[in-house]
Amino acid sequence: MTDHDRQSSTPAAPRRPIEQSHGRGSVTAEGLVMKRTGSFDWDLDTGTLDIDEAGLLVLGLDPLSFDSRPESAVERLDAAERARLDEAVNDAIVGGRSSYSVHLRVPLDGGKDQRTHVQARVLRGDDGRAHRVVGVVRDSTAEIDHSEFLLDLEKRTQRQTRIVERTTSALSRAVTVDDVTASLTGPSGLARIGADGLALGMVEKSALNVIALSGDALEAVTELGSGEELDRSLPLADTVVSGRPRFLNSVSALVGRYPAVAPYAEHLRFRAAAYLPLVAQARTVGSLALFYREPTAFDADERSLCLGLAAIVAQSLQRAKLFDEEREFATGLQSAMLPRRIQEIQGGEIAVRYHAAWSGRQIGGDWYDVIALPKDRFGIVVGDVQGHDTHAAAIMGQLRIALRAYAAEGHAPSTVLARASRFLSELDTERFSTCTYAQVDLGSGAVRVVRAGHFGPLIRQVDGRVGSPQVRGGLPLGISTDFGDEEYPETRLDLVPGETLVLYTDGLVEEPGADVEVGVQALIHEVSTGPAGAQALADHLSDRLWERWGSGDDVALLVLRRSPDPGSPRAPRLHQYVHQADPEGLSDARTMVRQALNDWDMAELADDAELMTGELLVNVLLHTEGGAVLTLEVLPEPVRRIRLSVQDRSSVWPRRRSPGETATSGRGLLLMDAVAARWGVEPRGEGKAVWCEIGPSKPSGPSPAKSSART
Repeated sequence: MTDHDRQSSTPAAPRRPIEQSHGRGSVTAEGLVMKRTGSFDWDLDTGTLDIDEAGLLVLGLDPLSFDSRPESAVERLDAAERARLDEAVNDAIVGGRSSYSVHLRVPLDGGKDQRTHVQARVLRGDDGRAHRVVGVVRDSTAEIDHSEFLLDLEKRTQRQTRIVERTTSALSRAVTVDDVTASLTGPSGLARIGADGLALGMVEKSALNVIALSGDALEAVTELGSGEELDRSLPLADTVVSGRPRFLNSVSALVGRYPAVAPYAEHLRFRAAAYLPLVAQARTVGSLALFYREPTAFDADERSLCLGLAAIVAQSLQRAKLFDEEREFATGLQSAMLPRRIQEIQGGEIAVRYHAAWSGRQIGGDWYDVIALPKDRFGIVVGDVQGHDTHAAAIMGQLRIALRAYAAEGHAPSTVLARASRFLSELDTERFSTCTYAQVDLGSGAVRVVRAGHFGPLIRQVDGRVGSPQVRGGLPLGISTDFGDEEYPETRLDLVPGETLVLYTDGLVEEPGADVEVGVQALIHEVSTGPAGAQALADHLSDRLWERWGSGDDVALLVLRRSPDPGSPRAPRLHQYVHQADPEGLSDARTMVRQALNDWDMAELADDAELMTGELLVNVLLHTEGGAVLTLEVLPEPVRRIRLSVQDRSSVWPRRRSPGETATSGRGLLLMDAVAARWGVEPRGEGKAVWCEIGPSKPSGPSPAKSSART
């Protein structure tokens, strides 16, 4: 035999008397069966294998017929096992290793396999060449079976621990009953609890209502009539009434115990089911059914796991049900203190939204209101009483009614807040409140705003830009009276047709752990990009911001939009408010005029109109103390002209000047004479409007307002 042949052969054992095997002495047959361990000596030079009788029995060979050839020792092994043994032997001999160890499956008579362990040492000469291999073979079936049992037990324990941990973690975040059902039936819900189907029922007024179905839960159709009294002929209801779990390892077992299920048996796709009562605080609150596609024996460990899951679900369900009840009470109290109906207004649209905080009874004192006032005006208010409890809500209700009464009496906005502060201070409470109140006249667009420690309003302009006007403010209500400072200065704003005013409380802009300015900028962005209508914009802000920040605080939101004034197809009209403190307002107004005339196919008038826009607005911004409302419209005449009008709150009319050669101002009316076909000045409410008409021809006769002009 060549060296290669020796190194590719497999160890077995030539027969020799047992009493001479490595000095073991005489061994009985009974002893061989008990020991199941033998030894071998493989001479690589001669190619013979000497193996004792115990070793032959381990390998399933007949000691009387073994011919000492290595090939005969492995004749019972299948090809794959023989290849593994050859690989281990060759790696050791050729690779220069001193030993090898390999586990094999040896087929035995009767069709069973024996797990056999071969462990050997390679003996080499001084030249490093292998000459002999000596070792032992032993029956390791019991050892490996025990090891596999322990591994399987460990895997099952880890699986059960994982199921409990993941289910507990998921349900710990569930607040409402809907949250509980979502965690069980949502993505990964069934995988989390290790089942293929689920049915969850809750006891409500002596009836069982199925509130969740998932996966292979078709048998729950038998519970669809369960809105009535509990029926013990059905498994879920029986579990509730008896308070005992039912473990069924086959559909036949289910039908045998509950014949009412028989009509549905052929449609069921599960092979085992566990019906578990949900017990919390010594009371059965419902039942949980788990279904499995694979056969399940429901041993002690599996039953303990199912009962543990039921206990976790029961506690979560009970806690969620209590939260829902508390929340219903709290939101009911809050809703009762808010206006039931918001009046319709002429010339605009109002939308209000209130969202309660998701914290049980921990509601807040946020509120909104719309108050009818004389002369077709109305008041709007959004406020927030300190605290997040029912006491805050009660204070809010009283304060809202008081503020409504003061406003309805016709007082100025500053007086309304001063009296509301005094009222809150006299309520014998340590709570204070912030709010923003405004009196609105949509006929003129005038908005008179006062602020008590609250966010100022936002104004969305017609072109979508959003401004945050500087509204002077005073101390929060209650605190201002305690400190003897009930001053609430008014700020005049102008809402032009098509513009929108937004009032809100801090719950809409405060994100836990973030600067409130981040939330305000997010609100400005959403107001700018949201839909134009008041109702649609209120819904947009609620969806994008209230749900984004979470539910830690309640939110009051009021959106007021003045109706657009587009004119008619033959006589379109645009309005834009230019704030005195807005450095880009003049440029934006000029751009708006040019773009509008291009859109109306009147681009030939754009240069003159843009020049006049600048002159009219600069006159207001330099010589008055407020902003201006710019109106651009087309006059439907046979020869179409455009009219530019700038309205301000100053009663001083412009007058003509005679500027010298070096003067840098005073030429505005001269330019208007040169460019405009007509121009004039008209009284408008608290101020005036300066207007001019630009067209292709100039009528004869003097301009009506040339006698008194100033620029």
